[in-house]
Amino acid sequence: MLRIDIISAVPALLESPLGQSIPKRATDKQLAEIHIHNLHDYGLGKYRQIDDYPFGGGAGMVLMAEPLSILIEKLQSDRQYDEVIYTSPDGEPFQQGIANTLSLKKNIIIICGHYKGIDQRIRDMYVTREISLGDFVLSGGEIAAAAITDAVVRLLPGVLGNEESALSDSFQDGLLAPPLYTRPEVFKDKKIPDVLMSGDHKMIEAWRLEQSMERTRKLRPDLYKKLDNEI
Repeated sequence: MLRIDIISAVPALLESPLGQSIPKRATDKQLAEIHIHNLHDYGLGKYRQIDDYPFGGGAGMVLMAEPLSILIEKLQSDRQYDEVIYTSPDGEPFQQGIANTLSLKKNIIIICGHYKGIDQRIRDMYVTREISLGDFVLSGGEIAAAAITDAVVRLLPGVLGNEESALSDSFQDGLLAPPLYTRPEVFKDKKIPDVLMSGDHKMIEAWRLEQSMERTRKLRPDLYKKLDNEI
């Protein structure tokens, strides 16, 4: 079973997305454990302080080292963690291959950044991997943590109803998914491609591959170029 511990200054941001749909199914089936930890519970002093002004001046606040260290070491005292992830714009871009790798782990900690970020010493001492959703800035790392968690737990065997579903997702083979159609066969004078009604599964798979390649070429030339170089 995969266990994911998420450290957050605003845990309410995680409760809804991770308490619904696929993540909920994963936990209900006892295929994953998702634990959300409120950093304020480990804050300092009467007011449970977790942030302070940056040394050297500048705008914004920084999550302090001590509350994070206390919580991380508490978790690590109970079990060994394969990864301690920090969600940061500095990190490696999150891709399907990373989700695949993380889905094979047993225990993961995800630290959600907030304000201007976290004390660098936490990154130096505990963090094993930094992950970014892209070249933009969010108000906090909770959205990134939820996205990473969702992408990972849906890959666990038994979570999805169809075991082949995750394997046919976009990016699993480096390509975008082909166009999808469902009933009715004709909608506002637009009919689905005849090949999908042919019953010839080899022909259908060939059509889907062709469509995936063409869609990738048009919409994500960066992926197509990478695939072309690999071939």
